[in-house]
Amino acid sequence: MHLKRIQSQVLGFLLLVSLSACSGGGDTPTPSPTAIPAASAEGLWTGTTNANRTATGVVLDDSVYWFLYSAAGDPSLIAGVVQGDSTSQNGSLTSSNTTDFSVERGTPLVLKATVDGTYTSKQSLNGTIVYQNNALPQDTFTTTYDNDYESAPDINAAAGTYTGPVAVGEIVSVTVSATGNITGRSITDPSRNGCTFSGVFKPRAHGNVFDVTITFNGQSGCSNGSATVTGVAFFHAGKLYSAALNGDKTNGVVFIGTKS
Repeated sequence: MHLKRIQSQVLGFLLLVSLSACSGGGDTPTPSPTAIPAASAEGLWTGTTNANRTATGVVLDDSVYWFLYSAAGDPSLIAGVVQGDSTSQNGSLTSSNTTDFSVERGTPLVLKATVDGTYTSKQSLNGTIVYQNNALPQDTFTTTYDNDYESAPDINAAAGTYTGPVAVGEIVSVTVSATGNITGRSITDPSRNGCTFSGVFKPRAHGNVFDVTITFNGQSGCSNGSATVTGVAFFHAGKLYSAALNGDKTNGVVFIGTKS
């Protein structure tokens, strides 16, 4: 997966929503633990690429996938997301509408690609990404299943304030309430301190994942303007991963954060 270093242009204040292994109470109903179909590629997957990047993502029950990838050699810095629709059957996974949203090299770059892979349900998912018009060399990835996906998401456990990088030298702070509201702003880059956003998150009915909707508040320092982006959030190894794109997949946000 080709990664692009998150730059301050893309105010990646994406939701910080925790995927807890517990079922929760609160004002929003908590889904039951997930039962994965035996032949499905659905799940939470973690691994690496041939370019020495980490790959962490989910294949949802509707076959939509979101895989965040890191900068080469630096798993703490998220550099982009690969997203699309997939078909999985008899151990083969394919996708013809892959979008690689990357900000690793300056301004955001959006590339189209296809994915061909193989999987063993609840064990492994491996594949190759081929970019249209050979825009980039093809990438390969190798991932293993994380059974945290089968726990029920807990909104109460997700509530709190998260901080984390969205670019070199830029940190964002996001507060999530137990009722599913989100507010946040950039706190490091002086030119972007006025860039704020708000939104909502809610647990999905299937899988230990949250749906995320974020609307930017239109400040001049925000490249997303007053756009609304939608995506997902999930936890892995104590970190919150979140990504969302606008409707035509030309802009968006990517985030990795830690609870304060």
